[in-house]
Amino acid sequence: MHRRVLIVVFPGFQLLDMAGPADVFATADLIMPEGGYRLEVAAPRAGAVPAGNGVVVMAAALGEVEGPIDTLLVAGGMTMPAQVKDEALVRDIARLAGTARRTASVCNGAFLLAEAGLLDHRRATTHWLAAHDLQSRYACVDVDPDPLYIEDGDVWTSAGVLSGVDLALAFVARDHGHALARDVARGLVVYLHRPGGQSQFSMPMRTLTPRSEPLRELLSYIDAHPDTDLSVPALARRARMSERHFSRVFTRQTGLSPGRYVERSRADAARRLLEVTDHPLDTVARESGLGTAETLYRVFRRHWRISPGDHRRRFQSKEK
Repeated sequence: MHRRVLIVVFPGFQLLDMAGPADVFATADLIMPEGGYRLEVAAPRAGAVPAGNGVVVMAAALGEVEGPIDTLLVAGGMTMPAQVKDEALVRDIARLAGTARRTASVCNGAFLLAEAGLLDHRRATTHWLAAHDLQSRYACVDVDPDPLYIEDGDVWTSAGVLSGVDLALAFVARDHGHALARDVARGLVVYLHRPGGQSQFSMPMRTLTPRSEPLRELLSYIDAHPDTDLSVPALARRARMSERHFSRVFTRQTGLSPGRYVERSRADAARRLLEVTDHPLDTVARESGLGTAETLYRVFRRHWRISPGDHRRRFQSKEK
């Protein structure tokens, strides 16, 4: 039996908010046609709906759509300030959410869910640029700007743009198992289903780009050699600076202390090793520079909000 997925768009919506999840569901349907998804797109008015980049999609009239729905997914877009003032749009989202098994938003589509009262007293996320505005406007929503996506009961919210792909992969994994989600991810040549607790910010995004070329080269060295001596004295020698001057310059130009950057880089290295190797945790800890399995567990939980073992079971690639 196919699961009915309704994606809500509006003039000026972010195309990737719709197209990314839609391709995840469509690919799952190709791989497992006997139990996949049936996609529909609806908007405040039927007909051609221009995305923010000018691409036009055809949509049904949202007011004419009836439930039940398996998944109601609301896209975001730059015209969101105007959309939350559309009382009919907000009313229809609230109405259809009452018929849906789960309701979700991508990017600042969370504002429409909040306006409809669907995020009251729930944890939620959105694009990091919009998180403060969401919290300021809707005080009863517990906004967390960091995760890629959050599940709170039957309501899911995701971060900016491409995190909608991660959200849709999470739905496929929940509906049909992680094996199908991995196959869909490989088919789309995307990351093998990042956990929702993972931060919106990758290592490069979490740091400022140093103005100094030697420091840029040093960051590349750190990321490529997690199992070497990356102490402040060793890094200062490599940068040809005194330790005190090095720490000051590094922090000023990257926004992180050397120690924090090294730990985050090693956590990222450990994540990759867990996904593409069968190494025991002691080996992963050693090769990622974290030393022991106990340190690996502590650091991994701090940065990825999941244990190393659980991450491997959920996200390890079959192709090693």
